[in-house]
Amino acid sequence: MFDPTTLVGFHTWLSLIAIVAGFPVTAGLLKGHTKPGWTGIFLSTAFATSATGFAFPVSGILPSHIVGAISLVLIVVAGVALYAKMLEGAWRRIYAITAVLAFYLLMFVLVAQLFLKLPALHALAPTGSEPPFAIAQGILLVVFAWLTWQAARRFNQVWHPAH
Repeated sequence: MFDPTTLVGFHTWLSLIAIVAGFPVTAGLLKGHTKPGWTGIFLSTAFATSATGFAFPVSGILPSHIVGAISLVLIVVAGVALYAKMLEGAWRRIYAITAVLAFYLLMFVLVAQLFLKLPALHALAPTGSEPPFAIAQGILLVVFAWLTWQAARRFNQVWHPAH
C-alpha cells in the first residue's frame, strides 16, 4: 500500500485518516453537536496533510498549493472557532462552515487522485479536463454545498457540546 515512512506515504495516510474522521464530524454538525474525539483527529490530520503537501519538491506554485493554502486557512479558522472562541455566537456557524469546507477540499483532492491513480477512471479522463472528471467533481461540489448549508443551519440552531 502506501509506505508511511516516506513523505508520499505519510501524506497519503494523513489524508485518508482526515477523510475518515470528516464523516462523523460532519454527521455531528448535521445533528447539532460536535464529536470531540473525531474533531481533534479531523482537524489535526487535515492540517498535517495540507502542511505536508508543501514539502514535495516542485518548481513553482501548482493548483495543489492553492488548494492546500485554502485548506490550511479553513482549518485554522475552524480551530480558532472551536478551541479559542468556544463556539460562542457567530463562531458556531463559522466553525460548521469552515470544517465542512475543509472536508470538501480533502474529498475534492481524493476524487482528483482517484482519477489519476485508478486505471479505469484515468481512462475516462486522462487529462482531468474530460466530462467524467467534471461531472464527478460537480456532483461532489453540489453535495458539499448542501452539506455546508445544512451544517451551518443546523449546528447554529441546536447546539449541544457532545453526544
